Amino acid sequence: MRIGILQSGHFPEELVPETGTYPDMYATLLDGHGFTFQTWSVVDGVFPDGIDAADGWLVSGSRHGAYEDHDWIPPLEEFIRTAHAARKPMVGICFGHQIIAQALGGKVIKFPSGWSVGPTQYDFGGETVALNAWHQDQVVEVPEGARVLASTEFCANAALAYGDTILTIQPHPEFGKAALDGLLRTRGHLLTDELLDRARNALDTPTANRETGRKIGEFFLRAREV
Repeated sequence: MRIGILQSGHFPEELVPETGTYPDMYATLLDGHGFTFQTWSVVDGVFPDGIDAADGWLVSGSRHGAYEDHDWIPPLEEFIRTAHAARKPMVGICFGHQIIAQALGGKVIKFPSGWSVGPTQYDFGGETVALNAWHQDQVVEVPEGARVLASTEFCANAALAYGDTILTIQPHPEFGKAALDGLLRTRGHLLTDELLDRARNALDTPTANRETGRKIGEFFLRAREV
């Protein structure tokens, strides 16, 4: 199965020697399922010829806001709507979670209560799952027909499902300790001192990255009626 990565942002260049790029991290996250990967850097205006260029799609994280005025955002939203209508399996992570919601009728804002950063406990229907967060934007209105799969007290709509073809999550299961530590070192100035200290002190918290990657892989491989 070929997974097409719609790269909506670039991981900080100075951290790539330590962590790899976003596509590198997603390939590691989804290792073991027999996938091949191809990346289109939509943030740079590079798009697939169509939704059939891959068997499934993954929309990446980004430093940009889904609501921002960039030339590449409207065609990305249209691609998402076309893929959804054709029942192509699609996964969104962080920005991907947000832009898919916005494209399908939801609302995304810069959350007035600030950032969620570092190891965070998410309630997946009574199961507590720890994953690394790095976001200020949030989905505050869920598209019609979407189901909320996970939440925290701070982030009500932390994971969404759209039928059996789209799965999106707000946290970053591709971020291990090195990625989070690098962001805290290079982007910590965006955070309050209290939040920065709390995230640094929690760096060694175990996260469910491997298990979440397995579930995402199984989601892509699930048999679906056309």
